[in-house]
Amino acid sequence: MKKKNNYTRTDKAAYFFLLPAAVIYLSVIVAPVCYSFFISLFKWNGIGEKQFVGLSNYINLFKGDKIFHTAIINNLIWIVLTIFVTMTIALLFAVILSKQFRGRTFFRGFFYFPCVIAPIAVAIIWRWIYNPNIGFINEFFKALGINFTQGWISDPNVSLYAVFAAALWQAIGQPMILFLAGLQAISPDVLEAATIDGANGIEQFFLIKVPLLKDTFVIVIATLIVAAMKVYDVVQGLTGGGPNNATQMLSTYMYSQVFQYNNVGYGTAVACIMVLMMMIVIIPYVSFTAKED
Repeated sequence: MKKKNNYTRTDKAAYFFLLPAAVIYLSVIVAPVCYSFFISLFKWNGIGEKQFVGLSNYINLFKGDKIFHTAIINNLIWIVLTIFVTMTIALLFAVILSKQFRGRTFFRGFFYFPCVIAPIAVAIIWRWIYNPNIGFINEFFKALGINFTQGWISDPNVSLYAVFAAALWQAIGQPMILFLAGLQAISPDVLEAATIDGANGIEQFFLIKVPLLKDTFVIVIATLIVAAMKVYDVVQGLTGGGPNNATQMLSTYMYSQVFQYNNVGYGTAVACIMVLMMMIVIIPYVSFTAKED
C-alpha cells in the first residue's frame, strides 16, 4: 500500500511539472488555432464589425476561387519536389560527408551555411542571380558563347521551379545534418560485418544504412512537408506569388487576402486549411511509423 501511495505521489508531481508546458502549449498553439477557426466563420475586414457567414468562406474557396486552386496545386508540387529532390540531395551530401577525407569539416559548414541565412536575404541574392540582364545564370551562358536569355522568375512556365531552386539552396542544410547524424550513429561493426560478407558500397547503402535510418527519415520527411506547406519568405521575396499567380502558395495567398485586401475571415480560412492539410499528411504518417516501431 505504501508503494502504491509513492507511485500516486510521483504521478501528481509529474503532472505538476508538466503544467507550465501545458499552459504554454494551450495558450500559444491550441488557443490561437481555435480562435483562427472562429474568425474564419466571419466576413471581417479586421476593424469593423464581424458578419457571421458560417462556412461560406470555405465553400467559396473550394467552389469558385481559381487562385486558391492554383495555390493548392503549387503547394502539392512543392511538397513532391521537396521530398524527392531536397531529401535525395541532402542524403547524397550526407553520405559523401560521412566519409573520412581531408577538409570534410569545411564542406559540412559550407553546405550548411545557407540554412542559417534569413529566407528574405536568400530571395534578394537569387533575384540578382535570376536578373535577365546582369544575372549570373544568363551571363554564364553568354560567357560560354550560348545565345540564351531566360526570364527565370518572370516566365510563368519556369518561375515556380526557379523559386524552388532558390529555396533548395537554403533547404538542403538541415536534412543533411539530420542524415549525417543518423549515419554516424550506425555501428561500424555492422558495416564491417557486411563488408566481410561481400556486400559492396551500394548494397550496404540500400540494405543496411537506409533501413537503419528509418527514424531519421520519419523526422526529415515530417519537417520537410511542414516546411513545404508553409513556405512563404522566398516566394514572397522573389515573385510575391506572380507572375500571373504562377508561384502563388497558400501562405502568400493568405497574406494577400488578410493584409492587402483586408479579407481577414477569408484569409484565415486559407490558414485553417493549411493547418488541416498538414495534419492530414503528418499525423497518419507519424502514427503509422510509430506503430511499426
